[in-house]
Amino acid sequence: MKESELCKDMPSHYAACLHADCPCAASCLHQLVYQPLMEKEAVFYLISPLRCSKNQSCVYYRNAEPVRYAFGFKGMKEKMYPAQYRKFMSVLTAYFGYNPYFDRKKGKRALPPKEQEFILQTLKKLGIEEPLEFDRYENRVNWKD
Repeated sequence: MKESELCKDMPSHYAACLHADCPCAASCLHQLVYQPLMEKEAVFYLISPLRCSKNQSCVYYRNAEPVRYAFGFKGMKEKMYPAQYRKFMSVLTAYFGYNPYFDRKKGKRALPPKEQEFILQTLKKLGIEEPLEFDRYENRVNWKD
């Protein structure tokens, strides 16, 4: 991914790493944003160089490889019985909260892989064996999870 594309989606106040000599630097988001931030910003967050272990076991290592995010699951409702959907909705509103549940259902909020897995596991627990798909998918950089 190009630096310009990478930085347009970068969350504000994202910490950079200055260890360009790290063996993981080419794939770590914190290192990849360092140079663009140096050129663009007068002040930015920096991870303490003393805290980085300069390997993949570094607690700050964040893989820059895009991951598959899902959006919406309105289509799933159509393939469930009403009682199944009520249980499904009950479990997910307890987990996400009422309004965040509906934002996710409508596709207004991206579902990272962990949330997708939780939803799919909930379907299995409710006895839904048929593989159900989310409404759409998009590859994005995983800045947080």
